[in-house]
Amino acid sequence: MLRHMKLRSRLTSALAILLATVSLASTPACGLHSEAPPAASAPAKASPAYADAARPKIEASLAETLAPGAVVWVHAPRLGDWAEAFGARTYRGDDKLTVDDHVRIGSNTKTMTGTVVLQLVEEGKLRLDDPVSKYRPDVKDDAITIAHLLSMRSGLYNYSESLEVNRALDEDPGRAWQPEELIAIGLSRPALFAPGAAYAYSNTNTVLLGRIVEQITGRPLADEMKARIFDKLDLTHTALPSISDASIPSPHPRGYQFGTNVDTIESMALSPDAQTRARAGTLLPHDATTMNPSWGWAAGAAISTAPELGRYARALATGELLGPAMHEQRLASVTPNEPSNPETALYGLGIGKLGPMFGHTGELPGYNTFMGHDPVQDVTLIVWTPLDAAPDGKPPAIEIAKIVLGELYAGGGAR
Repeated sequence: MLRHMKLRSRLTSALAILLATVSLASTPACGLHSEAPPAASAPAKASPAYADAARPKIEASLAETLAPGAVVWVHAPRLGDWAEAFGARTYRGDDKLTVDDHVRIGSNTKTMTGTVVLQLVEEGKLRLDDPVSKYRPDVKDDAITIAHLLSMRSGLYNYSESLEVNRALDEDPGRAWQPEELIAIGLSRPALFAPGAAYAYSNTNTVLLGRIVEQITGRPLADEMKARIFDKLDLTHTALPSISDASIPSPHPRGYQFGTNVDTIESMALSPDAQTRARAGTLLPHDATTMNPSWGWAAGAAISTAPELGRYARALATGELLGPAMHEQRLASVTPNEPSNPETALYGLGIGKLGPMFGHTGELPGYNTFMGHDPVQDVTLIVWTPLDAAPDGKPPAIEIAKIVLGELYAGGGAR
């Protein structure tokens, strides 16, 4: 979600798209509902009006972005729940996607790592104002705190923007990256600014947090996530895979990527000529399904399904995983990435705010995801696509999320 979690993360750009396109005015507070989210395999029912309005626009967006398909999952008690899969599991194929398919969720993983960190803070095992150097002597600036890492305000360089990492992913996509390798690259570059002085999205921050969790608990981060989040929410199809595991559980689609990582370091958009060839069908995306996601690890390697990600998004935004005081502190921490621009994206302690929704977006080679929950209206939206970016650089899942949010909130419909 911001630059580079596909070596590209999109929180800032994704939120800018959403905030600029969807008018989501403040809505009156009302009680949260306790209805269960829709069952993934429930019998087909007449779809809600907002879904009928969104469906042709989604199909047009898929054609425009060249995404093979998409999954949309909505929990909206006042308007009706909706879960639907569009398109196929393979590019130009006919094996239909399903709502239950597994997907790499990219930077949504950051909210999970952040949640574990905040739980440890509640347990008194570390403090938000602790200097990171207390746990990591290789972080030389004693002014960088745990809170700075969580809120992307440390100033540390983002290792996934380096030519070294991008080139390695292109040349050896199966490589199993060790977290310490990634941290070393991030710390080898000069800081971008003094801690707390600005915002800059950096996967280095979250990988450091993952290693600090392991240092404090004495257990693998994957085990901590399972015990503290996945088991508590009964998420049986959600996991942080081991460093050596590049597989995705079945069923799942193939994930596609236009261009190489090196070619798209500076911009997700292909060259004008390449865009023309892609739209003519003479330039095809390549299959990035089995690229080892270990280069993202705590910052972006998790796998889930739309129904389980919806369950998690609601728990994240409503405080099921933290005590009341810590949860309120987390939600209150979201602040504009550009303080002088009130319409900019918001980011806080391992969580973003997307219009009325708390959540995140995610992108890495082959996949693009949107995850959000509006705790005031009790609306949850999950969108994912098996394509990380269109030839012109647009994130397909974000484009679809924009459509669905527009219909959900049209005329105050979700109120």
